[in-house]
Amino acid sequence: MTGLIAFREIVLKVHSRCDLACDHCYVYEHADQSWRARPKVISPEVISHTASRLAEHARDHALPSVTVILHGGEPLLAGPERLRLVCEEFTRALAGTAALDLRIHTNGLQLGTRHLDLFAEFGVRVGISLDGDRAANDRHRRFADGRTSHPLVLAAVELLRSAPYRHLYQGLLCTVDVANDPVAVLDALVDLAPPRVDFLLPHATWETPPPRPDGAPDAYARWLLRVFDHWDRLGRPVPVRIFESLASTLRGGPSLTESLGLAPTDLVVVETDGALEQVDSLKSAYEGAAATGFDVFSHTFDQVAAHPGVRARQLGLEGVSDTCRGCPVVRSCGGGLYTHRYRPGTDFANPSVYCADLRELIDGVEGRTAAEATAVELSDPAELAASQHQLTRVLLARLHAELTEFAPRAGGGAAWAHAWELLGAVEGAGGAGADALDLVLAHPYTRTWVLAALDAAQEGRPDGPEAALRLAALAAAAVLRGGLDLPAEVGYRDGEVYLPTLGLLRLGEPGTDGRASLRATEDGYAAHDGRSGHRFGPAAGDARWQPVRSWSPGPRGPAVALDDLDPYRTCFARPPRLRLGAGEAEEWRERLGAAWALLHRAVPEFARAAAAGLTTLTPLAGGPRAVGWGEAGRHGPGALGLPYAAGVGETALALLTGQRRARLRALTEVADLYALDGAWEHPSPWRERPVPVSRLLADVHERVAVEAYRRATEPYHPAGTDRIHRALDRLAGAAELTSTGKRLVEEMRWEAKAVDA
Repeated sequence: MTGLIAFREIVLKVHSRCDLACDHCYVYEHADQSWRARPKVISPEVISHTASRLAEHARDHALPSVTVILHGGEPLLAGPERLRLVCEEFTRALAGTAALDLRIHTNGLQLGTRHLDLFAEFGVRVGISLDGDRAANDRHRRFADGRTSHPLVLAAVELLRSAPYRHLYQGLLCTVDVANDPVAVLDALVDLAPPRVDFLLPHATWETPPPRPDGAPDAYARWLLRVFDHWDRLGRPVPVRIFESLASTLRGGPSLTESLGLAPTDLVVVETDGALEQVDSLKSAYEGAAATGFDVFSHTFDQVAAHPGVRARQLGLEGVSDTCRGCPVVRSCGGGLYTHRYRPGTDFANPSVYCADLRELIDGVEGRTAAEATAVELSDPAELAASQHQLTRVLLARLHAELTEFAPRAGGGAAWAHAWELLGAVEGAGGAGADALDLVLAHPYTRTWVLAALDAAQEGRPDGPEAALRLAALAAAAVLRGGLDLPAEVGYRDGEVYLPTLGLLRLGEPGTDGRASLRATEDGYAAHDGRSGHRFGPAAGDARWQPVRSWSPGPRGPAVALDDLDPYRTCFARPPRLRLGAGEAEEWRERLGAAWALLHRAVPEFARAAAAGLTTLTPLAGGPRAVGWGEAGRHGPGALGLPYAAGVGETALALLTGQRRARLRALTEVADLYALDGAWEHPSPWRERPVPVSRLLADVHERVAVEAYRRATEPYHPAGTDRIHRALDRLAGAAELTSTGKRLVEEMRWEAKAVDA
């Protein structure tokens, strides 16, 4: 069946009774009392049918792994022999189909070496329910006669932590009670050194709301934030799932728990009688809320996946209430646990009964972690450049792996290997060699070449010889720049070879191919093709050498390359100009200088920001009518395409907008500004239809700079920041923005306020 989300997690009820009488238990104390009519222990027939159904489901959906959680009641009451049968049946059924992750959730009272030896044999990881110190645990987790269970649970945890079994210790599950001391609870749990702690909100609905001793709507948030603060002061000694999940979603990542986030459900429950049910917590809503009418004897897991109740929990943003859909924290909250949304009359189309708590908790965690969650690349141009440089290296290494794997049909394997070896020798030389290699790899069109070659390789059309030529030229450029005594050999096509960052060298007549050795000399460089040699470079005066020109934006500005030679500069929407003549180049330098001076007079703060990281300008074709904003093509950071025929004012605006575009794109490549797992769209003051947050963010990022420039250069320019502020207000409430994205919005808000001033 198409469109179904496969189940990756099975909760298997192996025993339907319990040896404790916890008064907050959703199985025995809440609305659904179906446990009374179910067998106490799961039968061999239910076990084998469930294992077969799961193996069938894993095969049909090509699942790499599945998780089976042994649950109850109290699963240990099933006894070691019945638990062994479960482990054996599922291990046999899944062998050769999918990896099996076996777990058990228990109160620990029955846990002994017989159980743990069995679990060690089958790799069953153990999670234990414990609500904290003795006072906290005794509030709810007692025997039917009122006796404490705390000492027995501690003994079970100590046994689980002992050397033979420590690797089976999965963690502790703690149900929150705001009457307990949050600091004492955390200390008690941390003392047991769990691999993970899960804090669980007690199951409740709008019909049966959670206890709030002080009547405060955010009591559970305040309790959990006190836990967070103490956990943070202790140095975060153990992972806490709810806090890790919020950290993930606030950075744009996935939720790590069913109770938060918009991820679709992938869990199904198998009762002791073989009934297939929805998530177990639904038993808190009303009698039969979890039922599907299916069982493992007559129905497949795909049939359960198609059940309307299951599908309702797989709709992501569309599956939450209208109130939640417009909430800025919905991506982290996800509307809360599905069960907690229930209200008679409207069913689950409501915010969580813990809505105020979840909002306060998410805002509180975000406020406490904003600094660590915000990417340093946003505020530090040097960090942005370093991250981009590392990205280029990662992509180049991936290209090396692709071409090495496909060398037989890609061709050029030996040439690529030789060039790759030279590249390693340059880096291994350290000092000037490593610096030169960094400079050549940072050349923006190195990234363009790598991306193009990767595309070709991944589409099954790798061009090894062409890639080897470019890599050899790149390595040779690093050798020459570093003045290294290394054998730099390059190939040339049509008589020419381009050395990235240096220039274009003619080594033969048009139409000829060949190879030549290059080396550094005292006053430049030398080339030898096996028959003759010649010198070229800055002081050589060789007509066969066309160097990359440069330009300095101001007397103290770093030199910027005017690259009209690199074959991979064809990465902009408009085609690049061919090599400029000497006079054209000088005229362009003059226009660039005048445009840069205009920017510094009109918008000095934006001009200084635009200069950060700018390394390469390429002249583009197109007359004045074709002139638009500056272009940031598919390349590494630092390059900008500018229309050669633009006037001073147009060039200034193109420099400003092009760098704003380039900076935002560079940020999105190394930092998560927004999540991409939703279908959010937002009204834009500049567009007819709603747009994704990426488009709205880009519009504001460009237009706030343009507005500042036009206010400074057009005497009668009308105020235009009202639309910018409306867009910023919309962005401020965008649920898909990460902490870094929100910080960028705040940065743009300050820029807009400065324009208004």
